[in-house]
Amino acid sequence: MSSSSSSSTTPSSLAHLLPPSWQSQVTSWLAEDTPSFDYAGFVVGDNPRTATLWAKSPGIIAGRPFFDQVFHQCGCAVEWHADECSPIDLHRDNNDDKNKMKVATVTGPARGILLGERVALNALARCSGVATQSHNLVTKLRKAGYRGVLAGTRKTTPGFRLVEKYGMLAGGADAHRMDLSAMVMLKDNHVWSRGSITEAVAAAKSVAGFSVKIEVEVQSEAEADEAIAAGADVVMLDNFTGDGVKVAARSLKERWAGKKHFLLEVSGGLREDNVESYVCNDVDIISTSSIHQGVPHVDFSLKINH
Repeated sequence: MSSSSSSSTTPSSLAHLLPPSWQSQVTSWLAEDTPSFDYAGFVVGDNPRTATLWAKSPGIIAGRPFFDQVFHQCGCAVEWHADECSPIDLHRDNNDDKNKMKVATVTGPARGILLGERVALNALARCSGVATQSHNLVTKLRKAGYRGVLAGTRKTTPGFRLVEKYGMLAGGADAHRMDLSAMVMLKDNHVWSRGSITEAVAAAKSVAGFSVKIEVEVQSEAEADEAIAAGADVVMLDNFTGDGVKVAARSLKERWAGKKHFLLEVSGGLREDNVESYVCNDVDIISTSSIHQGVPHVDFSLKINH
């Protein structure tokens, strides 16, 4: 885990974040994968079997609750040999194969193991991929001296947001807002539709109340000043250059010091290959979809022992 993770956030405690509805999401995944007859399940029947979960590529293990719940609903039990959020060591405990790591053991009826196999692997591979990319970018930013927050975005896969947001947290990043109801984010389209930043923020404040933060996306330092003056809690400098961010962030923090409290966020095209040029501790948050959108999956396989 990254040094940015809170000491109160432990790998086992992440599962406590999940809402009551998450188990029904797993049910819907299984229903999608087997909408009618399980023909292959008929072939193998209900004889008790044991299967081994192998990790076959480097990364961070994340998504154990989803994996567990898939197999629970298929009448199987899972015993883990690796912790949530722990790194994959391809050279650990393998006498015969130095390119994989034993991660878990699944026991239950053969039909149940094979019924849940692909759904469970898909969730684990995707979640672990997001956690791995998040961990890598947090680590890179810390080495570059950045002390602020790395956050994801709302550019998540429909129906799979909970898994991807969980993966961000497992990798040491901030999940950012979960949905449109979690925070008011006023982008350029909102401002253009309302008429001005000032009017948009005032309208948001009239309904959001004291408990919901308001963030405004800006394209210039002047727009940032307008947003701060209007009472925005967070100002996002969108699509600035690295040098432009450093100049604007320093100027804004100095100009509004002692007058208004606000957070500065930077976003827009930030990736592992360019994020270091944006490192500036006048910036409170660096947000990017590159830690969860289109990231490589971690490779896992499940093999029935024989």
